[in-house]
Amino acid sequence: MRRAALVLALVVAVVVPAGPAWARHTEEPGGTVDPVLAQQLAQAGPGAPVRAVVVLKAEAKAPEVTSRRQRDGGVERALRATAAASQGGVLALLARRRAEGLVGDVEPLWIVNGIAVAARPAVIRELAARRDVREVQPDSTYQAPAAPAATTSSTVPPESNVALVNAPAMWDLGYRGQGVVVANLDTGVDAGHPDLAGRWRGGSNSWYDPNGEHPTTPTDINGHGTATMGVMVGGDAGGTAVGVAPDARWIAVKVFNDRGAATTTGIHKGYQWLLDPDNNPATNDAPDVVDNSWNQSVAGCNLTFQPDLRNLRAAGILPVFSAGNSGPTAGTVYSPANLPEAFPVGATDDADVVDPSSSRGPSACGQPVTPQVVAPGVNIHTTDLYGLYTEASGTSLAAPHVAGALALLLGALPDLPADRQAAGLVGGAVDLGPPGGDNDYGYGRLDVLAAYHWLQTVPDFSVAATPATATVLPGGTATYTVSSTGVNGFAGTVSLSVTGLPGGATATWAGNPVTAPGSATLTVRTTTSTAKGTFTLRITGTSGSLSHPVTVTLTVR
Repeated sequence: MRRAALVLALVVAVVVPAGPAWARHTEEPGGTVDPVLAQQLAQAGPGAPVRAVVVLKAEAKAPEVTSRRQRDGGVERALRATAAASQGGVLALLARRRAEGLVGDVEPLWIVNGIAVAARPAVIRELAARRDVREVQPDSTYQAPAAPAATTSSTVPPESNVALVNAPAMWDLGYRGQGVVVANLDTGVDAGHPDLAGRWRGGSNSWYDPNGEHPTTPTDINGHGTATMGVMVGGDAGGTAVGVAPDARWIAVKVFNDRGAATTTGIHKGYQWLLDPDNNPATNDAPDVVDNSWNQSVAGCNLTFQPDLRNLRAAGILPVFSAGNSGPTAGTVYSPANLPEAFPVGATDDADVVDPSSSRGPSACGQPVTPQVVAPGVNIHTTDLYGLYTEASGTSLAAPHVAGALALLLGALPDLPADRQAAGLVGGAVDLGPPGGDNDYGYGRLDVLAAYHWLQTVPDFSVAATPATATVLPGGTATYTVSSTGVNGFAGTVSLSVTGLPGGATATWAGNPVTAPGSATLTVRTTTSTAKGTFTLRITGTSGSLSHPVTVTLTVR
């Protein structure tokens, strides 16, 4: 049986200004205040509570894991330690103001080293003035769409999308996702669906509802999360497997409440839970793959969730995102999908033609090719509420194809770091559109078998940079160490370059180019006239036709 076919395009509406985050701040003594929050403070009465997220200057930066399957809790412990060492002063102030009746809810967030708070405007301004505070952001509300519109049913075999990305060829090799855990950040999952029920990992560390509406049992009122999970792991109760990785297990975060709304704090809490579902860093129970079939609905670069995505990647988890359904206009891949840390996915039909509604690049956040790849996203046969099935369309369905493909790849090659996962997906993609990467098809259509062979055989290298963030005064100097490591017998040299410098700043290199494994030193010198703000620097390593980027942040205060 089938419910009406759906067009799934989960886009969250949030009122944020367009443009880079560093151009969106009003200077305050100590920290900065987002202009949306500044407007809320100006409009609120002196006794009215305002919800905000206070982000500390101490960076929430985790060390990258060296073995994904042997995670020892280092990522979570490092993030918790940073929060414990730097949040004390703010928490003490909030405790005093709470005793005075000026503060309501207080929620520490170690994944971004921030504190969510409801407080009177005077307290919010007092927090922004502190020298240990980097920024005070609004706790925005993100609205999921109403019930998706119907679309025409497919006229081709429903599971042709699974065959098109070459998943059955991986199954023939014995890789069906067994031993891999996938997750989605969505409207929930109907755990009673026969294609999904037996694949839930189960237990208190496998379901999280930050809104507290369904604290123990996986639930989905909307149907969107059930549909995306079906594309990842749906079984064969309906006759044939609807999922790319039918033997993987799943967990989920119901970040959108039953009314279709999410908050900045709730999303931070969702990502934080994914890194440590049982609140015990000593246990390795984080998922291996995370699908994010949602985005904001305004153009520009919004860095609110950049720390979350960076720390997921440090833990070996590649954040897969739907590119959005605002095409064919250029520049319609919105944040967080357009962040360099994300892996955005566009949608094609079974004839490998990009769907007109699939969002297009370029990225406002400096990602050179957006989307990264495309995958089937038109008339996809997948799981629906009440044990039913539906045909659904949109990049929300394309992204979980990539997430399911990652489950197959990680079952075969367990210790792939996040950057290597992304390289394999790109390296194995079937080139479509103009030769090479473009802002319609990305690097091409997903082919998981080709990605598997690429990862096993093609010489390649990775690029990493530390620190992730450096802070200087105008006229000051910041230094970054950039390292490169080779795989599959890579024996070339890697030339490094940097873009995104603020006006007047210059960059010099020592030890560039690099012979992998090796490192070079990047020195960025600002001038006394360099504008204040936070700038994303993109460091690119190039060797022949291979090119890999890494981003760092430079803050001028």
